[in-house]
Amino acid sequence: MSQKVVATYFLKGGDFRKEIIEKSGAEFVIAPCQNGDQIIAAAKEADAIVTASTFQPFTKEIIQRLEKVRHISSMGVGVDNIDLAAATKKRIVVTNTPFYCIDEVSDHAMALILALSRKLFPIDKAAKALRWRSNDHGVIREVLQPLKRLRGQTLGLIGFGNIAKTLVPKAKGFGLNVIAYDHSTPKEKMKVHFGVEKVGFEDLLKRADFVSLHVNLTPQNKKMFKEEHFRLMKPTAYFINTARGALVDEGALVMALTEKLIAGAGLDVMEHEPPWPNNPLLKMENVIITGHFAQYSDDSEEELWRIPLEEVVLTLSGKFPRFAVNQEVKSKWLKKYASPD
Repeated sequence: MSQKVVATYFLKGGDFRKEIIEKSGAEFVIAPCQNGDQIIAAAKEADAIVTASTFQPFTKEIIQRLEKVRHISSMGVGVDNIDLAAATKKRIVVTNTPFYCIDEVSDHAMALILALSRKLFPIDKAAKALRWRSNDHGVIREVLQPLKRLRGQTLGLIGFGNIAKTLVPKAKGFGLNVIAYDHSTPKEKMKVHFGVEKVGFEDLLKRADFVSLHVNLTPQNKKMFKEEHFRLMKPTAYFINTARGALVDEGALVMALTEKLIAGAGLDVMEHEPPWPNNPLLKMENVIITGHFAQYSDDSEEELWRIPLEEVVLTLSGKFPRFAVNQEVKSKWLKKYASPD
């Protein structure tokens, strides 16, 4: 009986993607699903599922009803919408694409830093209203000031994964000093390999001119960034989030901006996406919102599908995948599915 792979998320231009799977001898079915019941029905005979878990949650209830599935291969980095404990219990390996879009998101974070620090959007608005230096002497005072030189300022990274590491040389290229708060990276390694000073959380907030979030969302760190943290930041500092909106208490962010506890924010992600129409952040001129597009480029879009499908080809042949998120399933998974060779 041939193996079957089901893509439960919308697939466009799928010819080369289908070819990757069918070269392995498996059947490839594209079946975009709108809810859990549709996923369960589509995956009834599936050996593997390819999904975008950011937009398509895999709850415990869904996973428990997956009869044959050995592998859930998720496009993107975050797997916070997949119940990993339930998957492990069912001997289902879950994979992500850990190196996907690291250049795009780090570029985007740097772009937000540059746009905020140089006040590009207020300047653009003033210039289009014909407020130029040559005819409006008040424009510098009213629109630009205060505006500090970027070189010599401090970027604070919360989290030091692949995206943060990729951002470091870009930030240093603009003359920024970089400090970071991270649980897993040793202080010496951070300093020697990246030229980054490892600091405590509160110390980072007090020192940084730009605070940039780079951590994966987990049940434990939801709304980790609260009012007390914004109160520790400089009133001239900017807050950048290209990670996950749910990491931040959005009400506290609105308060911090309204009370001028911080100078502004650059947000690619928000607590609710899209945000409610009456969200105060939508009307703030010192806030840049980019609609969760930081990950996108034509190159990353191709990578987004290629890597998850290559992982599926491995598991269909009885090999454990390269980018397993729930490593604890490995021994039981191999015992059940490993190829004789």
